[in-house]
Amino acid sequence: MSSTVHAADGRAPLLRTVLAGQVALLAAAVVVTAMWLGRMAAAGVGPAELASGAYDPKDLVPFGLSMANPFTWLYVLVSLLFLAGLVAVPMLALYSAVLLVRDRAGMPRRTWWLLLVVTAGATAVTVLRFSPAGTELTRWWLD
Repeated sequence: MSSTVHAADGRAPLLRTVLAGQVALLAAAVVVTAMWLGRMAAAGVGPAELASGAYDPKDLVPFGLSMANPFTWLYVLVSLLFLAGLVAVPMLALYSAVLLVRDRAGMPRRTWWLLLVVTAGATAVTVLRFSPAGTELTRWWLD
């Protein structure tokens, strides 16, 4: 018996998990960024004013924060994914880059392209998060 585990169809064992995780984390980052940009546009303020505390992201939850409100649960889920993405997105992007290079021949073409697009998105989100605008975005969301 071999100590390594290989998928039956030749793909990396964790490829689907990596893809699903990256898509979920990137979706949360896109949702939070869209809420941030929308809130800035609606209020007519800049990033620094938005993070001052007067424009709380929790105010965007329809019907207010309540455990009986399904939008509260969605807000909590997006918050957890966004915060987990601070650490997980760069690590998953690095692992995906390794998979893109190492397993290109054994991976179906469609899966390889999907992984490439998700890795490029993860790289863009990582760069955004560590930029000054991304810092303001994170500070606003954690307010």
